[in-house]
Amino acid sequence: MKALVKQKAEPGLWLTEVPEPAIGPGDVLIKVLRTGICGTDLHIRAWDGWAQQALATPLTIGHEFVGEVVATGRDVADVAAGDLVSGEGHLVCGKCRNCLAGRRHLCRATVGLGVGRDGAFAEYVALPATNVWVHRVPVDLDIAAVFDPFGNAVHTALSFPLVGEDVLITGAGPIGLMAAAVARHAGARNVMITDVSEERLALARKIGVSLALNVAEADIADGQRTLGLREGFDIGLEMSGRPEAVRDMIANMTHGGRIAMLGLPAQDFPVDWSRIVTSMITIKGIYGREMFETWYAMSVLLEGGLDLAPVITGRYAYTDFEAAFDDAASGRSGKIILDWTA
Repeated sequence: MKALVKQKAEPGLWLTEVPEPAIGPGDVLIKVLRTGICGTDLHIRAWDGWAQQALATPLTIGHEFVGEVVATGRDVADVAAGDLVSGEGHLVCGKCRNCLAGRRHLCRATVGLGVGRDGAFAEYVALPATNVWVHRVPVDLDIAAVFDPFGNAVHTALSFPLVGEDVLITGAGPIGLMAAAVARHAGARNVMITDVSEERLALARKIGVSLALNVAEADIADGQRTLGLREGFDIGLEMSGRPEAVRDMIANMTHGGRIAMLGLPAQDFPVDWSRIVTSMITIKGIYGREMFETWYAMSVLLEGGLDLAPVITGRYAYTDFEAAFDDAASGRSGKIILDWTA
């Protein structure tokens, strides 16, 4: 089958032939229809320091996908051939304290699809049935392909109650944009999002944020004044991983404010811990999705009318992966989709 492979320990990706994956008694074989390009995939393509530590080559990459089940192992009962499915890209051990307690998203032995094992940028992908999400209601294929990052956005945005709250989102990348849509849908009073990309801020305005602020031209305190906030933001959703964004968020939170952090910093940096203590700010780290509570929430939000269409800005045949990756790496796009049926 055709697959997009990190063939060598150097920058680049290779479209090549690899064997179709075999499945065991508890596994599902899925024909891939569409995939989404993630920041993780960009790191792997660039072969940066993180990728060099995380991957062993050769490896089929990719973890955001939607596809059709074509075969199931003998022990699989709740997934059938013909089902439209997406996949939870974090494969857990099932044996540690957190897994046994039902907190699988906290597993210390998590293996990432397309990072620790062959992934979904291929004509077929195999997954344990316990990692398969069956779409029981109609869903657009582009949206179904990005359920994985949509789950990151939902997990982060719904970490704290949002009804009537003033929400600050730092980073208008695809997940930040999806989190903004969720916050608006969930009843936040104001949603302000920051970035330095005018193209991404324009996407945020299409989603309906209260204020899309270019922090190269104004700061978060200016945004507060524009919105008429007197005491700061109630909820912070940090999506950028940028030190200056984290520091500015902390400086503009109300007393008792709550911050959920999904953005992954590239290095250590100082923060004003005295401000966090004296303002009694809660900070929660977010990684991945709650399995499968977040997935239920995603489906319900879409059924309830949440519109993610503005977040999808590029669609390419998988054979045009170089152009697709360049688009995703530009810093100006939303989610980029690869079509594996083209």
